[in-house]
Amino acid sequence: MKTFSAKPADVEKKWVLIDASGLVVGRLATIVALRLRGKHKPSFTPHVDDGDNIIIINADKVVLTGRKRDQKVYYHHTGYPGGIKERTAKFILEGRFPERIVEKAVERMLPRGPLGRKQLGNLRVYKGASHPHEAQQPVTLDVGAMNRKNVRSA
Repeated sequence: MKTFSAKPADVEKKWVLIDASGLVVGRLATIVALRLRGKHKPSFTPHVDDGDNIIIINADKVVLTGRKRDQKVYYHHTGYPGGIKERTAKFILEGRFPERIVEKAVERMLPRGPLGRKQLGNLRVYKGASHPHEAQQPVTLDVGAMNRKNVRSA
């Protein structure tokens, strides 16, 4: 019996819609990263982009557990000496692009490299309830019903 190895032409991608309101960021990110890689499929092949296209709506309504909202810090560097900058999760969530919290959480759970970047391109995150992907007829995935710990009230 030979080991199955999927070819890029054999891959069938689905569109999945996830409503992130009230969901815990880390738990949401693990489920999304798993689906972006395609590990939920029996045809998973590590070197092929086998995952689904995922749309996340209401990213501004995600929940961070404990005191992470005030204490979690995101760093970036400007490229200049002494140019390290920091922002708290609260600052980002209340700012102009709250969807970046979810994007970063998922990005850091994917492998680094060309394939990981390609898989991250299959993720679309929107802060509101509307999205421009109605034509793809996405299937709704209820992450909150998978495990009771996935949902928290703010």
